[in-house]
Amino acid sequence: MQYLNDTELSSHEETRCQFNGSKASIKLGIDVHQDFYVVVMQLSGQNPKPPQRFSKQRFLEWAEKLVRAGAQVHAVYEACGFGFCLQRQLSALGIHCYVVCPQKLDEQNRRVKTDSLDAKALCLKLERFVQGNKAALALVRIPTEEEERARAIHRQREQLVKVRKQLEGQGRSLMVNHGIEPVKNWWKQHAFAALAVPDWMKELLQNTQPILLALQEKIAALTVRLQNAATANQPRGLGAMTSVIIDREIGDWQRFNNRRQIASYTGLCPSEYSSGARLDCKVA
Repeated sequence: MQYLNDTELSSHEETRCQFNGSKASIKLGIDVHQDFYVVVMQLSGQNPKPPQRFSKQRFLEWAEKLVRAGAQVHAVYEACGFGFCLQRQLSALGIHCYVVCPQKLDEQNRRVKTDSLDAKALCLKLERFVQGNKAALALVRIPTEEEERARAIHRQREQLVKVRKQLEGQGRSLMVNHGIEPVKNWWKQHAFAALAVPDWMKELLQNTQPILLALQEKIAALTVRLQNAATANQPRGLGAMTSVIIDREIGDWQRFNNRRQIASYTGLCPSEYSSGARLDCKVA
């Protein structure tokens, strides 16, 4: 595949390619979905090409052909619930793939959101980023597969706790709706045996009580597992499990240069809104 630059150059990058004899680069803005990808490609500084829709496997095959042709390929997509598999697959092909924070991509405020427009907006942002504007993309750190496996443990525990609270709350709600004082931890063995509720209500509660007991057993096992993973010398003021969770969520502490960056990442510093003067209007 040959890459031809237009006679009328449209960016500094094309100027460099023309005079230095280097190969043009390709930027890919990707809008990710469960079963397909919508991709907008930009060759050097030319206008983005029309969007294309690929199946997952077809897209990887197409991207591999671009790399084999000798092009320098950059790609970007928003972080989402599909994880970082695509980033790792593209990186394995030799593509510079970036993952960015989800954001509002309608810069012109047209109030129109489509897969094609999102992919195009990402592609244009990537173009500015590759040209040297590092503020064009809000990059997300890519965790290693080992880090993802480690943090999946405490995240599952949090999900189980959430489900337990929901089921427990449904049981209390049933009691309150029928004028019965709710019992804390009604699903535990001793409390459930002593419940002073009608037989029909106890029958309904008994449908979820074994589930709650099983959830609590799994939560306790995961809690012990996390606590046992803590180091001997814990930071002052942190429990064993809390310390492990924070450490696994951070991943690599060395990526921070100072404590202000840590505070910003964890949300421990206040936000600021000081654009222009603020006038207090008094109504007579």
